[in-house]
Amino acid sequence: MSKITIALDVMGGDNAPTEQVIGAGKFTKEVENCKVVLVGDESEIKKILDKNPHNASQIEILHTSEFIGNDDSPKEAIRSKPKASILLAADLVGKKEADAVVSSGNTGAVILACAKKVPRIPGVSRTALSAIYPTQNKLNRKDSLALMLDVGANIHCDAEELFQFALMGSAYSTSIQKVKEPLVGLLNMGSESHKGNDSMVNAHRILSESPNINFYGNIEGNNLMQGIVDVVVCEGIIGNIALKSVEGVAEVAKNLTKQAFKERLIWKMGIALLSGGIKQLKNATDFAEYGGAPILGFSGICIKAHGRSGNRAIKNALKVAAQAVQDKVCDKIEEKLEA
Repeated sequence: MSKITIALDVMGGDNAPTEQVIGAGKFTKEVENCKVVLVGDESEIKKILDKNPHNASQIEILHTSEFIGNDDSPKEAIRSKPKASILLAADLVGKKEADAVVSSGNTGAVILACAKKVPRIPGVSRTALSAIYPTQNKLNRKDSLALMLDVGANIHCDAEELFQFALMGSAYSTSIQKVKEPLVGLLNMGSESHKGNDSMVNAHRILSESPNINFYGNIEGNNLMQGIVDVVVCEGIIGNIALKSVEGVAEVAKNLTKQAFKERLIWKMGIALLSGGIKQLKNATDFAEYGGAPILGFSGICIKAHGRSGNRAIKNALKVAAQAVQDKVCDKIEEKLEA
């Protein structure tokens, strides 16, 4: 197999460029047959590399001093900063000089940069930002993770676009999470097929009739964490709110545990007995474990990592990108769309 090339936007994210470069270095020490192109300020990158372990033969640097910050307007920044690190990184994928792009930068800018530089898969109406989140795993899968899309690339979607999201999510789940026939749920305001607006009702009908989708039916917000489906399909505005709610629950649980530990001796003893389970919960809700999630629908792999990503999250995001390239996720999505 030919060497996989991943373009990493080292200037995007709260901890850039230090954590990005360190994470890339760790990736090259653990994964062979992959090259990482570090896109950002060359002098800063070299300073960090000099102090941290890496495999120099697997690293290249593409210099630029321009970057898009979290507070920048994505549209304006894309227009006014043509040499921004995320644009140059995405351009490498568009020109087929890289197989994947990874960034933990401004989400809107990452989506727009990929849309500007990377062609969509033929037949894709809209790309979708996805997210990986932990569940109770009632399906008893190998891991407890579910995929949700769209979580913010589009505000509203029609029925055909939701159907395409289901196809793309199924292809990704099969390739990366190794689920043979992913179960797909449509996030709606009720379980009945007639619930929701016209787009949701029509999407339910199309999904139910498709032989290429293993369709569960509608799911509601209280089902999200149960893990009764592998792929959750929804409009971007709904998915974004749902994802933030899941993240908020995890944060509340963590804070309550800390507070309980401070209060009473008997509570401390109870927490000590539950320490194994609490550690498992922490790992399950730690975004660094998953690295990043794909923006699906592009002809190259585009991975968006969490804005607060440290070096471990960046390393894992690069691993996700490499796995997606190796498993030919984009080709499998195109095959599903053609079918």
